[in-house]
Amino acid sequence: MASGKPASGEDSLIARYFRPLATDPGAFNLDDDAAGLKPNGDDIVVTTDAIIEGVHFLADDPPDTVARKALRVNLSDLAAKGATPAGFVLTLALRRADEGWLKPFAAALGEDAALFGCPLLGGDTVSTPGPLMISVTAFGRVPPGKMVHRSGAKPGERVMVTGTIGDATLGLAILKGGKIHAATDTAAREILVGRYRVPQPRLTLAEIVREYASASMDVSDGLAGDLTKLCGVSGVSAVIGLEQVPLSDAARGLVSRGIVGPETLIAGGDDYEILCTIPEGRVEAFEAAAQRAGVALSSIGTIVAGSSVPKFVGKEGKEIALERLSYSHF
Repeated sequence: MASGKPASGEDSLIARYFRPLATDPGAFNLDDDAAGLKPNGDDIVVTTDAIIEGVHFLADDPPDTVARKALRVNLSDLAAKGATPAGFVLTLALRRADEGWLKPFAAALGEDAALFGCPLLGGDTVSTPGPLMISVTAFGRVPPGKMVHRSGAKPGERVMVTGTIGDATLGLAILKGGKIHAATDTAAREILVGRYRVPQPRLTLAEIVREYASASMDVSDGLAGDLTKLCGVSGVSAVIGLEQVPLSDAARGLVSRGIVGPETLIAGGDDYEILCTIPEGRVEAFEAAAQRAGVALSSIGTIVAGSSVPKFVGKEGKEIALERLSYSHF
């Protein structure tokens, strides 16, 4: 910005809400056209995800939860790659500069940036006549050559997943009303909606995944579909025990009452858990490390040779036919 000239509305918005978040020296106080990440011998892992009003969050979702989700879905990718956060850039498309929305949005974004050690490095703000959009590009660091890819799964390895599956898709269904809303009590609704609005990136597991996993990715579009992607690029298949897929008490209750089927949970998006494969001889050590990190972990199946779509089998070993594998934008 040239000396002596009045600040534009965009410059004022950035200075007021986002400059306080730019705590890394490489952000240059958001006064430059680009940021700098200092090399330290690590590889840089880059990931980007956008969240769109009406697609990834609802128009009346609280702005603080929208901010947290925008950053955390990217941190989830870093965790699955075994990377530790280094910083992020933000693109924000707004219909108007609404202080009542921007203030809590920026405050929550700053809290999460500090909590996860991922400072704002820069970005862009634009106006739009369309839906609100927040795009984050996050940067992480791993030792040279140590990023965990999707493509390393091998026959005989155990398929493992963190946390619980399907809560976020139930949370979205509750927000939209209908039978799932009617079938859940206040406490269950709060938990499930929270899982949809504010993911929990498994960053405490990042170094452990890097040490033990052959292949890893986060579950964003649905367990069944994301496992299919992992197996596809690894040139393998998998057999998964549907009963072994971890469910929350709320989700399990809905399944047991016949209100939702297991397919809804394993094909729903927004879980943001880590899905990985572990050599059989390293499973026990991996489980112990995850327990020390305070992350729940479940073994749900085995990688097998072949190129078929992974099989999900019920109690008696009968394959469950899935009509859809995951959420898809197109």
